[in-house]
Amino acid sequence: MYELKTLLPQFDIKLPTCMYHLKNVSLAADPLASGSSTSATTSASTSSCKLEANWISKTGRNAATCALDLDSLGRQIQRLLKDDTASVAARQEKVLKQLEELKAQLGQIRAGLGVCGKTFQHTTAFQNGGLKEVPLQDVVINGHPNFIPYALLALKNAWRDLYTIDVKTFTHSTMADIGPAAREFEANLAKIPVNPALPKISVTLIWKNCEHTEMISSPTMYVPIYGEVNIIRYLGRVGPAEYRYEGSPLCNEIDLVLDICYQLLRCNTHKTQVAMVRLLDKRLQKQQYFGGSQMSVADIGVYSSLIRMPAITDKDLTPALLAWRKRAKLVVQI
Repeated sequence: MYELKTLLPQFDIKLPTCMYHLKNVSLAADPLASGSSTSATTSASTSSCKLEANWISKTGRNAATCALDLDSLGRQIQRLLKDDTASVAARQEKVLKQLEELKAQLGQIRAGLGVCGKTFQHTTAFQNGGLKEVPLQDVVINGHPNFIPYALLALKNAWRDLYTIDVKTFTHSTMADIGPAAREFEANLAKIPVNPALPKISVTLIWKNCEHTEMISSPTMYVPIYGEVNIIRYLGRVGPAEYRYEGSPLCNEIDLVLDICYQLLRCNTHKTQVAMVRLLDKRLQKQQYFGGSQMSVADIGVYSSLIRMPAITDKDLTPALLAWRKRAKLVVQI
């Protein structure tokens, strides 16, 4: 082995006293090798080279012989494990006794204060992984009369027996007149009664001179959600369980259909609009609805988008899409 030089020989290194003292497990600590049990407490500052030289001189072995003695090492390990196990067991008994005393003291304090002795009941938030449940805030939607969010009316009709969407409409000062189409939309919303026995979300629709349909879901932070398709996604997450698609195997498929609707509403030419319709036909294939055999928020998004695109006529729709529209119309009633 290479000879190592002693570091800082002129200083007396003082070890800290705030640390646990570890027993020496080197071969020099073996009574058979050193002839003395006091070597088990050898100072931590002694170099390993000196220990090895001391062991070789006492055992009379040649320096070329391997310094590892398995028998001696095994005896050391057994002795250390036996001693440590006994000390750990003693400490454990002491800690358990202290805990029992602390429990008795807390019981006396509780009895003196008159606190109920029932065990703690886990809340729903604890069972949901620590998520805090808060009441659902009312939402505000700013929309232009030229881009009517028909999805609100479609969802209100589709959720008639499951969930209540209470929509109240107002007109912003930036709009002189909302037009006949928006007034008809308001009248159709008012025809659907509000069922107080069902879960409800209140929606305030403001006709405003804005470029995009936007929704504000927080009364304290102005964090808008842009686009009717994304509003459908939000309502689908807070609406009835039958329309929550995040746990569905068709989750990605429904999101893809909603993305196509988002692109369709932003097409500027009839050619690109027809191309988006062809993509929708490929997603529908031979299914009854875009979400499989049941109506989903994807069908709400497609139906509302087609209403907002008057340039798309029946000639642009495939037979599968025409048959789907008839089935969806029975649900959305638009």
